[in-house]
Amino acid sequence: MWPAKYSVSIRTLRADALFVSALQRSDEPSANQVQQAIIAAVRTFGRAGCAERVAQEFGDHSETAVIRMRWARAVTHEAFTETAPDLDPRPDADPLLVVGPRLPAGETSDSPGRAA
Repeated sequence: MWPAKYSVSIRTLRADALFVSALQRSDEPSANQVQQAIIAAVRTFGRAGCAERVAQEFGDHSETAVIRMRWARAVTHEAFTETAPDLDPRPDADPLLVVGPRLPAGETSDSPGRAA
C-alpha cells in the first residue's frame, strides 16, 4: 500500500501548529506570540508531526480538541490578518475596481501584436 499524500494549506498548517503548541487560550496571546508559537511548533514537530499530534488529540480527547482547534483557527486568522499589508490605503476605494496597466497613447489592448 502506498502512503497517503495530501496537500495542506498554510492556514491549516498554522492552526495545527498553534493547536500543538504550548500556548494557551487563557494566555490571551498577542499576534506576535501566536506567530512565534507557530514557528516553534513547526520547527519542533515539522508539518507532518503537527498534523499527527492534532489527529492524536482528536482521537483521544475529541470534545476538548474541537474547542481548541476552533480557538487555534480563529487566533491564527487574527494574527496573520493584522500583519498583512494594506494593499490600498484608501478606505473609500471600491474593492471591485480593477485597474490594468496604462498603455502608451494611441495603443489599446486590442492592438496587433499584443496578447489578449
